[in-house]
Parts: sequence; structure tokens; C-alpha cells
Amino acid sequence: MSKKVLILSSSFRKNGNSDTLSNQFAKGAEEAGNKVEKIFINDFKINYCRGCGVCNTTHKCVIKDDMADILDKMVNADVIVMATPVYFYNMNGQMKTLIDRTVPRYEEIRNKDFYFIVAAADTSHANMERTLESFRGFTEDCLEGTKEKGIIYGTGAWQMGDIKNSPAMQEAYEMGRAV
Repeated sequence: MSKKVLILSSSFRKNGNSDTLSNQFAKGAEEAGNKVEKIFINDFKINYCRGCGVCNTTHKCVIKDDMADILDKMVNADVIVMATPVYFYNMNGQMKTLIDRTVPRYEEIRNKDFYFIVAAADTSHANMERTLESFRGFTEDCLEGTKEKGIIYGTGAWQMGDIKNSPAMQEAYEMGRAV
């Protein structure tokens, strides 16, 4: 059965290391017959959450930017892939800002499969665990019925393009095919 796959790529660099892994995942998922949409977050205007609390009752954010459209896509997806470079042992600010802005509709982002793609210069998976714990805080603690289906570790990727020689490229493709 074909699934709707939404990839949220938070790299500042198109074809940066985490973004390249996202592309590989997308390629595999498309070849397996799924409908894939990739959002390069840096192309969108997403302001910081102000913590005003209005959305707690209205389920709409008072900030007028691109986040409402992204939330629609998240709610309608079957599978969500969250891809980020790892900066100082955690996701980058774009991804964190996106997560913060899900509050108006986070209760509707339920029963989804999640995949995480992380890329860093570090060669140890252990040093990426803080990033994954942050993702899990969002998906496991805030979203009902979600399932973590896979993680792609893009290690040893410092310069743009370093990831292309990594086994993570094939892993991302295969994980996408298995959606």
C-alpha cells in the first residue's frame, strides 16, 4: 500500500550531508511506490514560538508565516522523516523551531511512523544520542501512537559532500524502500 511520506530537512545547505541522506531516503521511498514530499525547511518562513498560549484553545497560531501549511502536511502524512545536521550535540535551530511551532495541532499528528536522519562530523553514534532523545521527547512524549521506525547515522561528515562515501547513503536508500 502506498504511503504519504513527508521529509522535513532542516539543513541550511541544499545537498549538505543530512539533506543528501534525505534525498537518498526519498529515492528509495519513491521507487517503492510511495508518494514523497520533501520540505527543505530553510526555504520557508517559520518564526519562533512566542509562548503566548492562544493556540492552546484556538488550535491556530497567531503568527502568520509558512508553518500552518507545513502542519497540514504533517497531519496528512503517514510517515514523517526528520533530518538534521547535529550542531553541538543536538538538532539545529530550524528543526527545533519547527517542532516548537507544532503546538497548535500536535494532537492531530498521531499514529505516524517516524524516521530520523542525523549527520555530524563526529564518528560516534553515542554523541548523537542527545539529538535522538530530543526527537523522541517530541514524538514519544507529545504525539499519540507514533512509532520510531528507523535511524540513519551520517557520521564522519564534516565538509559538504563527505557523506557520499558513507555506508549511510545505502542505509538511507534501503530504509526509504522499506517504508
